[in-house]
Amino acid sequence: MSVANPSARLLKEKLFWIVSRGALWCYGHAPVFGSLRVSIGIIRNANRVLVIRRNDGRGVSFPGGLAVPWETDEQTLIREVREETGLFCQGFEFAFRYESRADIPVRIAVFHVQATGEIRGSWEGTPVWIEIAELREELLSSQQYVADRLLGSSTEHPER
Repeated sequence: MSVANPSARLLKEKLFWIVSRGALWCYGHAPVFGSLRVSIGIIRNANRVLVIRRNDGRGVSFPGGLAVPWETDEQTLIREVREETGLFCQGFEFAFRYESRADIPVRIAVFHVQATGEIRGSWEGTPVWIEIAELREELLSSQQYVADRLLGSSTEHPER
C-alpha cells in the first residue's frame, strides 16, 4: 500500500474488512466445500514472530491464507507470505498440520519459514513483530494451537 495516498489505503482497509467479515459469515453458515486448505508461515527473529495485524479488526494472524484448488500447500505458503509481508521465502520446513472449526472449517499446514526482503503491508493488514509470550492475547482463535505449540504448552490438538 502506498503511504503517499492515505485515502486509498483507508479505502482498501475498509474493503478488506467488508470482504473478510462477509466471507467468514457466509462460509460459517454454509461451508459448501467442507474444510478449506490453509498454509501459514512462522517467521521468527529470536523470541519474536512476524504476524499480520489484520485490517478486519479480528486481531493478528500468521502470514498465510487459503489455497486455490490447483496449489500445493508449499505454493500457497510462498504466495501468501509474499502478498501479506512483501518477503520472499528463501526456505521453509513443514512443521505440522491440524484442523480447526473456530471460525470456519479449515485444514491448516504450518511451516517454519526463512524469509528475505523488505517488510511491507497489504490490504489485509500490517506485518508486526510480536513476542512469542504475548502471541495468544491477540491471535485468531483458529491459530491458537500454533501459539500453544510455540510456547511448548500443548502437544495434542483438541477439536476446536
